[in-house]
Amino acid sequence: MRTTTQPVPRGCARAAVLSLLAILPLACRKGTAAPPPPPVTVAVVDVVKQDVPVRTQWVATLDGYVNARIQPQVTGYLVKQSYLEGSFVKKGDVLFEIDPRPFQAALDQARGQKAQAEAQLGRAARDVERDTPLAEARAIARSQLDNDIQAKLAAAASVDSARAAVKTAQLNLEFTKVRSLTDGISGIARGQIGDLVGPSTLLTSVSRLDPIKAYVAISEREYLQFVGGLDGGAAARPFPDPDTPLELLLQDGSVYPHPGKFVLADRQVDAATGTIRIAAAFPNPGNILRPGQFGRVRATLSVKQGALLVPQRAVTELQGSYQIAVVGKDDKVAIRPVKVGARVGSMWVIEDGVAAGEKVVAEGVQKVRDGVPVTPVPFQPPAKG
Repeated sequence: MRTTTQPVPRGCARAAVLSLLAILPLACRKGTAAPPPPPVTVAVVDVVKQDVPVRTQWVATLDGYVNARIQPQVTGYLVKQSYLEGSFVKKGDVLFEIDPRPFQAALDQARGQKAQAEAQLGRAARDVERDTPLAEARAIARSQLDNDIQAKLAAAASVDSARAAVKTAQLNLEFTKVRSLTDGISGIARGQIGDLVGPSTLLTSVSRLDPIKAYVAISEREYLQFVGGLDGGAAARPFPDPDTPLELLLQDGSVYPHPGKFVLADRQVDAATGTIRIAAAFPNPGNILRPGQFGRVRATLSVKQGALLVPQRAVTELQGSYQIAVVGKDDKVAIRPVKVGARVGSMWVIEDGVAAGEKVVAEGVQKVRDGVPVTPVPFQPPAKG
């Protein structure tokens, strides 16, 4: 007997193969499920509770404690420069000399006029002395004695005027030596030998640099904090308070070794900037600091007792609000909003949102989400330099 095999249609065979391929992955997934990813490793640090100084700082511009503009008081030609530019000079030191010859001649002339006036006064005094008894004896007219007395008064006035002219001439001769008005560091000379100079000519400047001033501008809000606010019940503090300890931070990041203090404040708030200008004074032995330098003045305003501190890198800012990732005892993350306070070095004071001893994520914050498990490890601060 002959058996006949019927061929399978090509479309049916293809459908069977596709059905088998679709079933195989389902069978594999039911038998071996993929394991969950391991917890993310993050570096954590404890929230520290300690007393911290509350500091604030402002950009500062240094200037001389006294800045004297050296200008001549008479007009003449410069004939000598008597100081070394940039050197330390004392009050009264001669810095420049103006040709004294015209002023010496004026003094000699004033002395001659004074001598003539004194001679006239002496002659008039003798006339009065001679004619007084004669007038009393009616030997001469009374009017002659009156004329003698008037001549004596006029001669006395001439003597006073001549003496004043001599003093003026003497002063002008002394002013030909242009002197320093203060102890300090001298500036570069702006007048050269042979220049015609006068009272409006700036020859140089001398600045007293020990102590040196540091000018800062504080906002109106800071000003109100300084004075204790406007509440009548609050004890107003002196402004600026000379007992407030000040530090000066230089441009290279170093802290100036000599502390300073506030010395004065401007009388008004600048309407354009909304700030008030305050001057601090810092000792400057050796005149190391110079006018025109920039730095930052840092003030310790108070000490916050029992402040909670976390590294600044642990705080995330999002649209004006701040949050911290806290790792609980079950090694799960809780994202908490916090209220931040002042910054202290690389740390940040947290006013509300965490407790002392809790662990916060200091490295790997961007990897975590609320409620996810993590593997915490101690945070190692990066090495300086």
